Amino acid sequence: MSKIHYEDSILSKPKNYSRKNSGIAMMILVVLVSLLIGAVGGIGGILLLSADGGLLAKKVGLNLADISIPTTRTEKIVVEESSAIIDSANKASPAVVSITLKTTVQDIFGQSYQQEGAGTGFIITNDGLILTNKHVVSDAAAKYTVVTTEGKSYDATVQSLDPVYDLAVIKIDAKNLPVVELGNSDDLQVGQWVVAIGNALGRFENTVTAGVISAKDRSIEASDSSGGSTESISNLLQTDAAINSGNSGGPLVNLKGQVVGINTAVASGAQSIGFAIPINQAKSAIDSIKSTGKIVRPYLGVRYLPITPDIAKSASLPVDYGALIKGGSSITQLAVVPGSPADKAGLVENDIILEINGEKLDQNNSLLKLVQQYKVGDEIELKVLSKGKEKTVKLKLEASK
Repeated sequence: MSKIHYEDSILSKPKNYSRKNSGIAMMILVVLVSLLIGAVGGIGGILLLSADGGLLAKKVGLNLADISIPTTRTEKIVVEESSAIIDSANKASPAVVSITLKTTVQDIFGQSYQQEGAGTGFIITNDGLILTNKHVVSDAAAKYTVVTTEGKSYDATVQSLDPVYDLAVIKIDAKNLPVVELGNSDDLQVGQWVVAIGNALGRFENTVTAGVISAKDRSIEASDSSGGSTESISNLLQTDAAINSGNSGGPLVNLKGQVVGINTAVASGAQSIGFAIPINQAKSAIDSIKSTGKIVRPYLGVRYLPITPDIAKSASLPVDYGALIKGGSSITQLAVVPGSPADKAGLVENDIILEINGEKLDQNNSLLKLVQQYKVGDEIELKVLSKGKEKTVKLKLEASK
């Protein structure tokens, strides 16, 4: 830490100046005082000459129009910091919709009652295709309704659920709808301003909140409100823009009004920690739904744990990067899906996938992210650590089921 020195405090020893220096200082002081008095006197003289309509000036033969008085001009500049946020929200909001769902359920006593839920979506085609979160519209027995910013209500049908990401596309019967503009989430920088728009708490439609990109490439374990269903999600954007229940599926927008993320989760028990799926991960799904009517994704067919240096140390793994193929506790959480590309290639539990086509799997390149760079039918090459030995495995990607 640098030290701070006081500049000649009152306790300092007085400095010794020579008489020559003192004389020069006195002369400078006299000149400055004379200039000041002259300036004040000059202005005062002008004001005196101006008195009584310039009568005195006329008597001495002076024209006041030829005499200018120095003036100081002060301008107040107002910087409107919120204007970019306002413009962004105004551009995106017309294409943001609220989604409500109603379903009939039975309690343990066999009595039926109606259950309601809410979420958000945004229009991606002017004929009514809407992108939202999969967990918002995953109940096949529910009835879904979309409400636009203009207050118009439409019955909605689920067009397709993304088999890989927490994304879904629903459809309403409408024409000439406003649509969002998609941005490039790869260009986002930590600290960049963003705006979240959504149906907060299922009651406050098109609520706008602002914040920044707090981090990129986050991995979380997300669960529903009951805690019964849990799923691993990676490559997320983290933001401190307020995201509440009901915001799920809504857009995260940059200051150009372009959608750069899909709000999907919030950290409970924390403040201003929300997560969004980067829009670039949804673009292939959007293209797929437009061309085929459903979302098609390539997949390997493995359940895995991303390896970090901390995990490698605690689990005594031979490498500190890659994807460890590992199953869960239930029969639906098998390490390798039977009949999948991974199964056909001979991958088994506890194998570690190190690379895909020469790209190393690490904290910046997850297995899911790298696989989704390819298309169904593409052949890829994996470098795998199996039982202490490295091997190369080739397989053809198939459509996830």
